Amino acid sequence: MRLFYCDHFVLPLPREHRFPMEKYRLLRMGVETLLDETGGDLCVPDAATDAELGTVHDEEYLRRVREGSLSTSEIRRIGFPWSHALVERSRRSVGGTLSAARAAVQDGLSVNLSGGTHHAFPDRGEGFCVFNDVAVAARVLCREGVVQRCVVLDLDVHQGNGTAFIFRDDPTVFTLSVHGANNYPFRKEPGDLDMELPDGAGDRDFLDIAMDGVRSALSASAFDLAFFIAGADPFEGDRLGRVSVSKEALQERDRFVFAACRKAGIPLAVVMGGGYATDINDTVDIHVNTVRQAADSIRR
Repeated sequence: MRLFYCDHFVLPLPREHRFPMEKYRLLRMGVETLLDETGGDLCVPDAATDAELGTVHDEEYLRRVREGSLSTSEIRRIGFPWSHALVERSRRSVGGTLSAARAAVQDGLSVNLSGGTHHAFPDRGEGFCVFNDVAVAARVLCREGVVQRCVVLDLDVHQGNGTAFIFRDDPTVFTLSVHGANNYPFRKEPGDLDMELPDGAGDRDFLDIAMDGVRSALSASAFDLAFFIAGADPFEGDRLGRVSVSKEALQERDRFVFAACRKAGIPLAVVMGGGYATDINDTVDIHVNTVRQAADSIRR
């Protein structure tokens, strides 16, 4: 199994902006230890090109990101101060998902240790998302003819509003989002299948809804590639989650997704999505467990 990472592209962030980003270095360290047991290759992806980003994002938005001419309100919406490092890190994160998608088509399963930036729209970023990595990867591979139909299995606790908007009139990509009904973003974009969680939803409700959503999505068409946004933020200790899901239930979610895609014969590219636990080690544990379940699924 090939895994892609870009945590060594460090953002010079003030303390108040660090908590969404701190997990990536720790995650890569945890995965290195895991791969000593399971095997696998850690790879640094190429940065996404302007042409690849332009399959989804408007040229004017890309220019403002490149040149650092985003407005104050645009920067505030993204949640990070602009820097050259932010641009490079964002390009590498998209490149990681594109590389993982190509590897999944070849090998059946691959992982990007970042990605899941599903709040980015064609003309703007928001919610810690500059570019929409899954949307770019799906669009590029479809246009190249590598795949014809993709499905996005978004099990992050926040709705993939950018992804839903991008593909709302695109029959080549089916979008599933299982998310908190009352959580960010407060204005949802209709996707192909949206399944909402009430505040405080526990393990059983979460798993029932998530599994029903995945089953329905995978049966909607014959897909050539699936993307799994394996958010750690449904966790009960997450600062931004508003639901109450245990680590054990999140592992069960992951096992189910891997088994369902394997049974359907659909290659799967995994991205990490969000995770904002009060104790960062909880977020890292959840993401490492996702990689562990991926490795286990290959050996089954």
